[in-house]
Amino acid sequence: VFKIHLVGSIWLVFLTNLLLALVALTLGIFISTFTNSEFQMIQFIPLIVVPQIFFAGLVPVDGMASWLQAIAHIMPLYYGANALTAVVTKGAGLGDIGVNLLILVGFMVVLTMLNIVGMKRYRKA
Repeated sequence: VFKIHLVGSIWLVFLTNLLLALVALTLGIFISTFTNSEFQMIQFIPLIVVPQIFFAGLVPVDGMASWLQAIAHIMPLYYGANALTAVVTKGAGLGDIGVNLLILVGFMVVLTMLNIVGMKRYRKA
């Protein structure tokens, strides 16, 4: 439809999108453990989701101030966007984007562990 030519593997694009979806899911569950209503959950969107969009490459991270570049490196979408860009435009393989994918898996594992700890407050002993 958009006549975008994919240089790399479509399976790496699917794998990266799957990891991004799992990180987004665990992040959403993590945020929801600290909210009491849907309205409070919506209030977290400008604080959590919107900054990630800017650090994902919409605005070049290299041109940002050094303290903003440091913040970009703690955003999961930064690593997902780097991996997707490398696969789609440069034809990168799994070895080239492996570090970005491992960092996404790390985010997912850490957020899952924090979800487990956060959900224990709802569990009856």
